[in-house]
Amino acid sequence: MDAIRTDLAVERTAAAPELPGVTQETRGKTFSITEIRIKNDTCGAPIGKPAGRYVTLEAEVLSRNSAQYEEMAEELATELERFLPKEGCVFVAGLGNRAITPDALGPRVASKVLATRHLRTALSEEELEYLPELRPVCVLAGGVLGQTGMESAELLEAVCRQVQPAAVVAVDALACAELSRLGTTIQMSDSGISPGSGVANHRAELSKRTLGVPVVALGVPTVVDLHTAVQGIYGKSVPKNRPNMMVTPRDVDRLIDHAGDLLACSLNMALHPGMTFAQAEGLG
Repeated sequence: MDAIRTDLAVERTAAAPELPGVTQETRGKTFSITEIRIKNDTCGAPIGKPAGRYVTLEAEVLSRNSAQYEEMAEELATELERFLPKEGCVFVAGLGNRAITPDALGPRVASKVLATRHLRTALSEEELEYLPELRPVCVLAGGVLGQTGMESAELLEAVCRQVQPAAVVAVDALACAELSRLGTTIQMSDSGISPGSGVANHRAELSKRTLGVPVVALGVPTVVDLHTAVQGIYGKSVPKNRPNMMVTPRDVDRLIDHAGDLLACSLNMALHPGMTFAQAEGLG
């Protein structure tokens, strides 16, 4: 399994089907949706995934220009809502480096999520009457270790101590094994996230164990490991002494813009169930 470098549970289970304690079901309308449940860490060990729920949504393209964009946003919002607590503040963390396009998904989404935690104290009672009922939401895109000198886990842990959210939503760019999944696949899970794991740059884990609150991981694949891609295409392993690199689409800037906008639109609707698609899209 180590030869397959991917963050996607659906690709991991495809390489090792019918594992005990690992179940899979499919559904979906606009998206093709696969939900994988891993009973415990022992059951997930053969595929390198901890216990939890992994929901993968696949479409031909994640684009604002799609005729089904509204339906896609609403279906994604429904799936996200199932991972979120009904009440309490939610902390949205945009992971990644906004200066490196394939890694800029988290900051892109964070910039478009409506922050509302401050409104109850910043606005008067009269002004609040004209606002829909909004859940408290706080947002941070803190950058990466090389920019800040601090691990993302350290920043998020500090914010969680101060804000005491009911849950954290960590948004990050992912790595996949199949080229066809670039910019067409969304994964969410309740098992937390280890930023950089798909590109062999493991950072400190973000999970309920480390942050003390449920962590929902949300992302879209933007890169493929070259050796993994070659193995998938030709069915042969690449010698380890051959140069390797991460491959990304040449229109990755468009991928980040469109996928980021879709995730942010759906997140806003999931966080605020009274919000319509038109209202959420208008926030972008």
